[in-house]
Amino acid sequence: MKRLLLLRHGKSDWNAAYGADRDRPLSARGESAAAAIGKFVRRTNQVPNLVFSSPAVRAHTTAEIAKSAGGWDSPIRVFDDLYGGGAGSALSVIQSAPDEADSLLVAGHEPTTSQLVRLLTEAHADVKTATLIAIDLPIGSWNSASPGYGTLAWMINPKLLTEGSLDLG
Repeated sequence: MKRLLLLRHGKSDWNAAYGADRDRPLSARGESAAAAIGKFVRRTNQVPNLVFSSPAVRAHTTAEIAKSAGGWDSPIRVFDDLYGGGAGSALSVIQSAPDEADSLLVAGHEPTTSQLVRLLTEAHADVKTATLIAIDLPIGSWNSASPGYGTLAWMINPKLLTEGSLDLG
């Protein structure tokens, strides 16, 4: 069994000075949400063995903040195909993960994240910023990840963590 965690990047700062779209940073709210998710992952024993991230500043920063806040030792690898490549490209990146990793977190974007949920589980997910989704895949090798193979295990919105509804602080 493999566990795939999908993390949409935190809220970005549209008012910041940035060049291309991929350079747009996180807002303070996005940083706070990423930290809350990172702590949640640690406290619920969901720390991934490996993190794959989009090269976009907002996605990579979300992964870095979550990792730091949660105290994970998970290496982060950046893949260009996770930026604007769609669910098919994201699935190809996931299939390249080493089989020694039983859990993998992918930090990316919309609409790719919700499309990937639908592709793997046939479930519909409304993926807000910094939402974390867990998908269980009954496979031994990441290369075997295929459409319809997964089960949506859970989904958590950071508002539940940052507004005190679930205090795992």
